[in-house]
Amino acid sequence: MLVLRPDGRLSLDIDPQERAPQDACGVFGVWAPGEDVSQLTYYGLFALQHRGQESAGIAVSNGRRIMVFKDMGLVAQVFDEATLTSLKGRVAVGHTRYSTTGASNWHNAQPTFRATTAGGLALGHNGNLTNTAELQQWLAEVNPTERVPEKKTMDSTNDTSLVTALLVSLGDDPETAAMEVLPRLRGAFCITFMTETALFAARDPHGIRPLVLGRLANGWVVASETAALDIVGASFVREVEPGELITIDEAGLRTQRFAPADPKGCLFEYVYLARPDTTIAGQGVHATRVEIGRQLAREHPVEADLVIPVPESGTPSAIGYAQESGIDYGQGLVKNSYVGRTFIQPSQTIRQLGIRLKLNPLREVIDGKRLVVVDDSIVRGNTQRALVRMLREAGAREVHVRISSPPVEWPCFYGIDFASRAELIAPGLTVEEVCRSIGADSLGHVSLDGLTAATEIPAPQLCRACFDGSYPIGIPPGQAELLHLEES
Repeated sequence: MLVLRPDGRLSLDIDPQERAPQDACGVFGVWAPGEDVSQLTYYGLFALQHRGQESAGIAVSNGRRIMVFKDMGLVAQVFDEATLTSLKGRVAVGHTRYSTTGASNWHNAQPTFRATTAGGLALGHNGNLTNTAELQQWLAEVNPTERVPEKKTMDSTNDTSLVTALLVSLGDDPETAAMEVLPRLRGAFCITFMTETALFAARDPHGIRPLVLGRLANGWVVASETAALDIVGASFVREVEPGELITIDEAGLRTQRFAPADPKGCLFEYVYLARPDTTIAGQGVHATRVEIGRQLAREHPVEADLVIPVPESGTPSAIGYAQESGIDYGQGLVKNSYVGRTFIQPSQTIRQLGIRLKLNPLREVIDGKRLVVVDDSIVRGNTQRALVRMLREAGAREVHVRISSPPVEWPCFYGIDFASRAELIAPGLTVEEVCRSIGADSLGHVSLDGLTAATEIPAPQLCRACFDGSYPIGIPPGQAELLHLEES
């Protein structure tokens, strides 16, 4: 439905069942005296917009105090020139959020902020913690006066507030506090936080979510993806190591390890989450997705006239499929770039238009053709069902769907909004049954081993839980019902 927002604007939210999987957040931090750090952070968040589209925020320190500005909306909606001009300083932390479980409102926007006896601390977090109940109890012990969210409301935002509260409750030295707090966190976390004079970055021991370090001419940058370094003119130095805490201040950059590294990088980053112009673990995401498409063509060949992608996430793999199969590649679908995640749901009239809000077929390209349609994943099947029907209505003679990931069969507890197993299409149906459900002539998924091989990352160093149900970190207490097929 179309709803009037408090600022007087109308916005549109696509049906949740039609949304692609979303990552929880993008984080960015910069320490650069003499630079316009708010502008740098704005551009960095702009490069990370795909990782979170509900809210955005920036915290800036001028060396004496921290100022925080955050609001609901896309980065370009939240910040204007006047706001950025008012945020002057030498160190900044930025965040762009997509809620995986928490409510979508201003109170859940980040960075979080807490006053300390020495000043203040602002923090942005990407990922989900799995031991919040244990951390709540610890916080109650070290700071009984601290208000702790109820257990039933704990989510990716509340666990961010919890970490922030712990850091400020364990003394005036945030570096010492971090070395006490970080080893006790469980789950996926990439954290950037700041005081008036220093920037900090930390990554969980499994390195599930990406986090990188970059160098400016007179400063440093940390960001969720290398694409954010590129946009601000920072040179890539290295990834923040799993289990590492980095501190940057007037004394320079120093690093210490709070836990041994046991890499389990998220495999779905290579499939969909990361920008194609990003590099993860030394592998270019675009090249990896092209290779996934080649592997898909080897595993699931078909006689056809044209390979088309579902833009934009299916494009690299469609290129690879066409290269390997020898079938012509073409653009059969046009994407409306201005339809994205906002804050309301379509009316029934708009809802009936379904996927046409986002994609429209090029009839002259696909009429009479046998199509191979390449997409990144099938979660609930609604998008593919509507897409196949639309292509047939536009004159496609055959529609063969090829997916550049294995069937998604398990929920994610580490920061992606996959649903419970009961809401996923794959656990309850065979591939042939899914094919009939979406109305395709054939359906093929790349194998898990084929996908893994395309990344060139050894399988033991990847989290593949959404595909194989093997969770590298224990799931949160009380969440076991999400693993069952029955509706709770």
